[in-house]
Formats: sequence, structure tokens, C-alpha cells
Amino acid sequence: MAKKEAPNSGNVARNRKALRDYFIEDRFEAGIVLTGTEVKSLREGRANINDAFAREGHGEVWLEGCHIPHYNPAGRDNHEPLRSRKLLLKRREIARLIGATNRSGYTLVPLSLYFNSRGLAKLELGLGKGKHTYDKRAAVRDRDWKRQQERLMRNRG
Repeated sequence: MAKKEAPNSGNVARNRKALRDYFIEDRFEAGIVLTGTEVKSLREGRANINDAFAREGHGEVWLEGCHIPHYNPAGRDNHEPLRSRKLLLKRREIARLIGATNRSGYTLVPLSLYFNSRGLAKLELGLGKGKHTYDKRAAVRDRDWKRQQERLMRNRG
């Protein structure tokens, strides 16, 4: 018999603008250091990572700009919604990410925030380069052309 997943597991937040604005070359899964009320708020599916980014500080990687709203039943013992959160990565991954952002002009972009199969909060980070306006237009043009090709093939066959 297959193990049933909890109804609140899975994706909490996705950064849909990231794939439009960046060429994502590599992806990493990172753990996040959270407080109890932040986890409860995430389990309710309340988070926003659209304006978030990751940065290096003192040899560690930090998530900035991620908005996790207050957990209402907590009352005065709540967390700060926009605080910096430490990301948990292996030392070799941290060195690679910091080197890429310092040398090559790459950016660390959060792609999605989710709970894994063990119930731990994870963040998918992308190592990306920013797209220019003409790159975005070309991507839209290609997507429209593929959609039109599929319509033509469907109507013929």
C-alpha cells in the first residue's frame, strides 16, 4: 500500500517571475532555519518569494526578502515577517555559489519553497543570469510559434 502524503505537504510558494527574468543554469536544494510560528504559517500555505533573493554573508548564504506572514494564533510570540533566514547548504555548494556570484555575475534566485517527503521545509535555489528584454521577447515568440505549430498539426491530423 502506498504511503499517503499529508494534505499540507508539497509546494508552498513558487517564484514564477524567476524563469521569465533569468536563465537558470543550475539548481540547488537548501534547508532553511525557521522558527515555530514560521513553520506553522508555511503549513497554512502562506508565503511569498517573488521579491526574494539569496546573498552571501560571513561565509554563509542568507535568504532576504521572503515574506512569511504572522501566524495569527501565536499572538505576541510571532516572528518578524521579512527577517533574514539562513540557508543550510553543504560547504562545497556554498563555496561554488559564492564563487559564481562574485566572479561571473550570477544571481541566486529562489525558485520554490516546499515541504519534502519528510516534512522539512526546503528552498529550491537557482543559479541564474539575468535576461535582457530582447531575450524575453524571443522566448515569448518561440513559445507562441510552438503553440501555433501544435494547433496546425492537430487540425491537419
